[in-house]
Amino acid sequence: MMNERENPPCKAPVAVIGAGPAGLAAAYELTRRGVPVIVFEQDGRIGGLAQTIEHKGFRFDIGGHRFFTKQKSVLDLWRSLLGDELLERLRLSHIIYRERLFDYPLKPLNTLRNLGLTSSLLILASYARGRLFPISPERSLADWVTNRFGRRLYRMFFKTYTEKVWGIPCSEIGARWAAQRIKGLSLRTAVFSMLFPVWRGEIRTLTDHFYYPRLGPGMMWDALRERIVAGGGEVRLLTRVTGVVHEGGRVRRIVVRSGEREESFDISHVISSMPLRQLFHALDPAPSSDIAVAAGRLRYRDFLTVALIIDATELFPDNWLYIHDETVRVGRIQNFGNWSAELVPDRTRSCLGMEYFCFEGDGLWTMADRDLVGLAAAELTALGIAPREKVVEGVVVRMPKAYPVYDEGFEETLTTLREYLERFGNLQQVGRNGMHRYNNMDHSMLTGLLAAANLTGKGSRDLWAVNDDDEYYEKDTMRGGDDASHAVEAQCPHGRDDPLTQHGHLRQAVGRSGGSRPQAAS
Repeated sequence: MMNERENPPCKAPVAVIGAGPAGLAAAYELTRRGVPVIVFEQDGRIGGLAQTIEHKGFRFDIGGHRFFTKQKSVLDLWRSLLGDELLERLRLSHIIYRERLFDYPLKPLNTLRNLGLTSSLLILASYARGRLFPISPERSLADWVTNRFGRRLYRMFFKTYTEKVWGIPCSEIGARWAAQRIKGLSLRTAVFSMLFPVWRGEIRTLTDHFYYPRLGPGMMWDALRERIVAGGGEVRLLTRVTGVVHEGGRVRRIVVRSGEREESFDISHVISSMPLRQLFHALDPAPSSDIAVAAGRLRYRDFLTVALIIDATELFPDNWLYIHDETVRVGRIQNFGNWSAELVPDRTRSCLGMEYFCFEGDGLWTMADRDLVGLAAAELTALGIAPREKVVEGVVVRMPKAYPVYDEGFEETLTTLREYLERFGNLQQVGRNGMHRYNNMDHSMLTGLLAAANLTGKGSRDLWAVNDDDEYYEKDTMRGGDDASHAVEAQCPHGRDDPLTQHGHLRQAVGRSGGSRPQAAS
């Protein structure tokens, strides 16, 4: 952990590794305080996991990214960067289960109608049993969810989707992940939120409003880069950090490679958002073998999205759908036009993001783009959302190390690595991969801002304490402030009275036949 009392030298720059939300926030804050900064990003785009891709005027996320926070410093930053380009949105999402749409958050009549009275009573009985005879100690996600929802609801709405996302059994995923990502939610609180919707904002999982940039998250990262460069900082793309040279408890130099060219930079401090496992591989001298083995135990789940351009509109009114169907491999489906209409330049078409979770090198990851587009189009048809002939073309984007895995033993491993890193007086870790923590975007940016404050002597915060409190809820902070400075679009393009939502049966979403044949991937 960095010694917060040390101020950086005036001449040597601070090295920020990674131009994702955390790294860009840190670099922005440093340049704002007059500290020289160089940002090194191995990708050709900024934004990390939250970048925006553009294809023939269509824009899409690598996974949809909601902007919500209760952190005033983060919210103020967003507003100062984008102003009225930051749209306020109403969340609308459903779960697809057994070819039916379940409102998410759950609603009593919809759930009862879809499950039937018998299944609903069995769920309540299962919940009661779980409360009377809880699993103790809670070691896994399966234990954590079963204790709060009952085994029957766990198997229906958690097991299939979660194992699709992570690629490992729920019994091997730590309970800490559930405690962090499903904060404050149980069957009792979910039912309570159905009856008293105003209370829903207290629960992270159920928050129903968020901000979204007019042209996607990339607008935010472009604005940050412009401020960094205007403040005298540098942002170097396609530049991979290969060496973190240290001596006497301090990092002295950063070695980078861009193409065939290798360079070395003397630096004053390092703020790293590179994957923690990768950081340990870059340390020079290398750590002891036991530390290297511990770093190698960190695992990641990778991700790819197939953006399909569909010759149809109003396919479904949701921002996104969760796919709890074992017969298809897709995990989520984003409807980008329902995030912001300006992501889709042709109003006669739609752009859907078919999201697949995988491991780098497995069958999905290595599948040819043409075949992935074919798979996505076929699954879209199988789910009853759009016939295959309506798919005009598709674009595949792969994102390695999208999710740090909270598997059995990861906490002990992380503690070992954190203790080792504390020996360095000028090195801080920020962001999701930099800390191997499943942070939301606001938490990642907050770690960057706090790291910059620590470095300049304006603060003394333990970055590892960010998002460590199970009482961190998404209270409706974003609703406060000067509403006049923001463009408010509180409704999705289509209302909740859409036939798809009314009848709860997915087959009704199928568009009319006709249109062009699918084309090869771009």
